Amino acid sequence: MFNSLRQAMAWLHTWFGLVLGYLLVVIFFFGSLSVFDREIDRWVLPETRFEPQVIPSYSEILEDAFSKLTPDPDELAEARTRVEGELPENLRVLFWGAYTTHRDPTLSIFAEYAIPNNPDDPYDHIHGHATIDPRNGKVLSEDHLNIGSEFFYPLHYSLHLHWKNLGYFIVGFAALMMLVALVSGVVIHRHLFKELFTFRRDKHYQRRVLDLHNLTGVAALPFHFFFALTGLIVFAYIYLPVSETLLAKPAFEYAMQEAEEKGLPFEAAGIPAATASVDEMMAEAKRIWALRDAAGEVGFLLVNHPGDQNSYVSVFRAGTDTVSLVGQGIHFDGHTGELLYEDPVHTAIAGLNEFLIGLHLQHFEHWPLRWLYVFGGLIGCVCIATGFLFFVQKRKRELKSKFGLRSVDAFAVTTITGMLLATVAILVANRLLPADTAGKGSWEIAVFCLTWLLSMAHAFWRSAALKKQALSPAWHEQSFAIAALALSAVLLNWISTGDHLLVTLAEPYWPVASFDLVLMVVSLLSFIIARRLHRKVTVALVGAQPEERKREEVSRA
Repeated sequence: MFNSLRQAMAWLHTWFGLVLGYLLVVIFFFGSLSVFDREIDRWVLPETRFEPQVIPSYSEILEDAFSKLTPDPDELAEARTRVEGELPENLRVLFWGAYTTHRDPTLSIFAEYAIPNNPDDPYDHIHGHATIDPRNGKVLSEDHLNIGSEFFYPLHYSLHLHWKNLGYFIVGFAALMMLVALVSGVVIHRHLFKELFTFRRDKHYQRRVLDLHNLTGVAALPFHFFFALTGLIVFAYIYLPVSETLLAKPAFEYAMQEAEEKGLPFEAAGIPAATASVDEMMAEAKRIWALRDAAGEVGFLLVNHPGDQNSYVSVFRAGTDTVSLVGQGIHFDGHTGELLYEDPVHTAIAGLNEFLIGLHLQHFEHWPLRWLYVFGGLIGCVCIATGFLFFVQKRKRELKSKFGLRSVDAFAVTTITGMLLATVAILVANRLLPADTAGKGSWEIAVFCLTWLLSMAHAFWRSAALKKQALSPAWHEQSFAIAALALSAVLLNWISTGDHLLVTLAEPYWPVASFDLVLMVVSLLSFIIARRLHRKVTVALVGAQPEERKREEVSRA
């Protein structure tokens, strides 16, 4: 079938890239946005525009907030189908938890509840969660969608397809095939370093597109390879859930044995007992970290078996200045406040795993590296987009099926400009919809999905022009729409909140100021690109007219 390895790799690179490229653009783009998901949340939720906060006092804020947590209604309804008889009105709390980072003004709190009477799983449980203002404990509305952390970020790794974890597996397969595409791309490009510095802008359009594809692919090759690999590592427990299936019993027994060795009660005693001062435990943990020359704030707090004689409190250092998500934990007896156990230094394997996961999720404080992540992800989008364009231009005269060619181009438009259009549309919807709109988050998601669907319909409709010119008009038409909507989002933020750039730069409040600046840059670049593409389409149409007249004269004759 193939005369050489290079030919085989070229076929593999082309068709895997084409089929999965649409999906990989979405993963890359929303992964890039997720680097600043907390900052996007500040833009879309004006009531959260205040400075990042540390974990507040347990006695003054957290204890009351934890006590008001309730199980997630959907999880509770599903749990009722798994048990024999009725569930008790008040489920036993297994633990309360709170987590924050150096970028979070709000505080995420959560709980786990025991589900009794499940014949198939005696340790069945469900969860509850809420977001609060750590300054006063006020619970933020669930109708308000954190577009950055609750929509863009999960779209990056799960596509919001949660049935049987289908989205995770689709993204995982795409990441695996991306590694194949990267390796095959290296085999194809024998002059790797030469192509790293080659971009012939004076050549014809098809050559320039291929040069840009090669340049972006080679320049960011280590970045793309690393993130595809670590993305698979992050969700390895989902792709290979041996600890929950094949090795479920040994894993459970090991967890019990490990808890016993550490002196941390695995199960509740069933005897009510008062909880000692958690604030003093957090203060003691901070004192111990300072003695280790690792002074820091609490980033993660767990209160296990609250109100029980076997309760214990786990305090973890914030991972702001480390690659790991959180530092090592210190555990206290919840009833007496006595120090029970300090986590040892990670083993080499565990440390490497924490490092790779932490480097992928980038919860650490390093702003230049964050922007490098964004640019690396966007370069990946450019690499795939130019691959689409090259495929269409090269095969425009070769393919007998014009429908196949139109489909490739229309899906490329949908994936690239359509995705950007949907992204800015959800931001415009966020600013247009009143804050007290019932189900506001659902309406915003509906606008996002509808805009993306309409962009696809528009792309297919306008792809009919491919037989007359080099590019579909949908490219520049949707680019003009992106420019208009991105600028509208900035203006609507000003009108609806009063937080225009002069205000946010003067404070300064960078989460909102930088996002407004990014939207303005997107608007300007989209307009410039749209103008150039429009001129190219116009020139192609003018050049095609004499040829069409000649065909008409021949047909008449």
